[in-house]
Amino acid sequence: MHHPLFSLLLLLILFIRTNQCSSSSYSSQTLVLPLKTRITPTDNSGHRPTDKLHFHHNVTLTVTLTVGTPPQNISMVIDTGSELSWLRCNRTSNPNPANNFDPTLSSSYSPIPCSSPTCRTRTRDFLIPASCDSDKLCHATLSYADASSSEGNLAAEVFHIGNSTNNSSLIFGCMGSVSGSDPEEDSKTTGLLGMNRGSLSFISQMGFPKFSYCISGTDDFPGFLLLGDSNFTWLTPLNYTPLIRISTPLPYFDRVAYTVQLTGIKVNGKLLPIPKSVLVPDHTGAGQTMVDSGTQFTFLLGPVYTALRTEFLNQTNGTLTVYDEPDFVFQGTMDLCYLISPVRIRTGILHRLPSVSLVFEGAEIAVSGQPLLYRVPHLTVVNDSVYCFTFGNSDLMGIEAYVIGHHHQQNMWIEFDLQRSRIGLAPVQCDVSGQRLGIES
Repeated sequence: MHHPLFSLLLLLILFIRTNQCSSSSYSSQTLVLPLKTRITPTDNSGHRPTDKLHFHHNVTLTVTLTVGTPPQNISMVIDTGSELSWLRCNRTSNPNPANNFDPTLSSSYSPIPCSSPTCRTRTRDFLIPASCDSDKLCHATLSYADASSSEGNLAAEVFHIGNSTNNSSLIFGCMGSVSGSDPEEDSKTTGLLGMNRGSLSFISQMGFPKFSYCISGTDDFPGFLLLGDSNFTWLTPLNYTPLIRISTPLPYFDRVAYTVQLTGIKVNGKLLPIPKSVLVPDHTGAGQTMVDSGTQFTFLLGPVYTALRTEFLNQTNGTLTVYDEPDFVFQGTMDLCYLISPVRIRTGILHRLPSVSLVFEGAEIAVSGQPLLYRVPHLTVVNDSVYCFTFGNSDLMGIEAYVIGHHHQQNMWIEFDLQRSRIGLAPVQCDVSGQRLGIES
């Protein structure tokens, strides 16, 4: 789910560690991508260091790759909640033409006709069905939770990953129209790299059996993304929760998202009295729980959000001062905010907050301390800053699902095991894990 709720500036240093047996597939390789992040509004690992991949978007996670023959430099948003990767191909409407991909300059570019099996069958999980344009080419229209959208033609093209000679031709969208909430920022991004379970996603087409990430949330060592297997003897044993699959198409169920079963929520170890029935998808598919690194915060359906909000408010009563401004809702979805002075921040008030645990079948994500509150930029009341509870109301966001964002995945090793259809979770110190991988902070 691509949603511009967060601002990150990251630097990746890519290296490829190849298994002893040779293979022409990426399934036999592990790519480790260390992250460097600075939370701003705009503004080595391994044995074989190769290209440097720069993240530089203020609201979404982007990476610079080369595409086509000869290669063209492009920037793409990495989104684990989306399927089809796409590039901006309209050279005339983009005010920043350097961020366009020009298919006419590439000898390896090949458009997909609407009569192709790729167009007729592999697009079945698109929210909007693929169509046939006037040139009889496969036409796709993509829409996202933040009300942005893109449309254009499906095509095949060579994507160059690091210094590997194993460059693969991937199906992607060559988009002539891109619209979003911030046109100036939209123009800086060439496209999007889809990473969900759909057959046309980047991770599926490249054939990686697994990928993992660890986000520390600190500037000195933000964490890393790992594509491929992670059989490290030093890694804390993971607790696995199965990925939920529903074969029948339902109107509100995303069949290719990383869906798990949320079974409960605890505040300081106290299980909230939430009926199990509201935590499972209903007959329309509404109510699934998605693990999504493309969303910053966590969003819960109205009744569950209200239960969590009430309990957290009760447990912070007398400790924190509520920001009593009824018309203020941070980012349109978070309505529990506090006034906190710089002195109280320095004395460690954030580390004394009640913990919140998201309980899944077989695994758990515990959130404590600073990640529970987020400072609202550029807003002060007298001398106090405004901090908001980092769980939002899905109903206000306009989605019929629970979404676990990356902000609450900090210092967790999270493995997406596509082969065995499960997600592995373990609390770890990402900086220590990074040192084990040979990543310099």
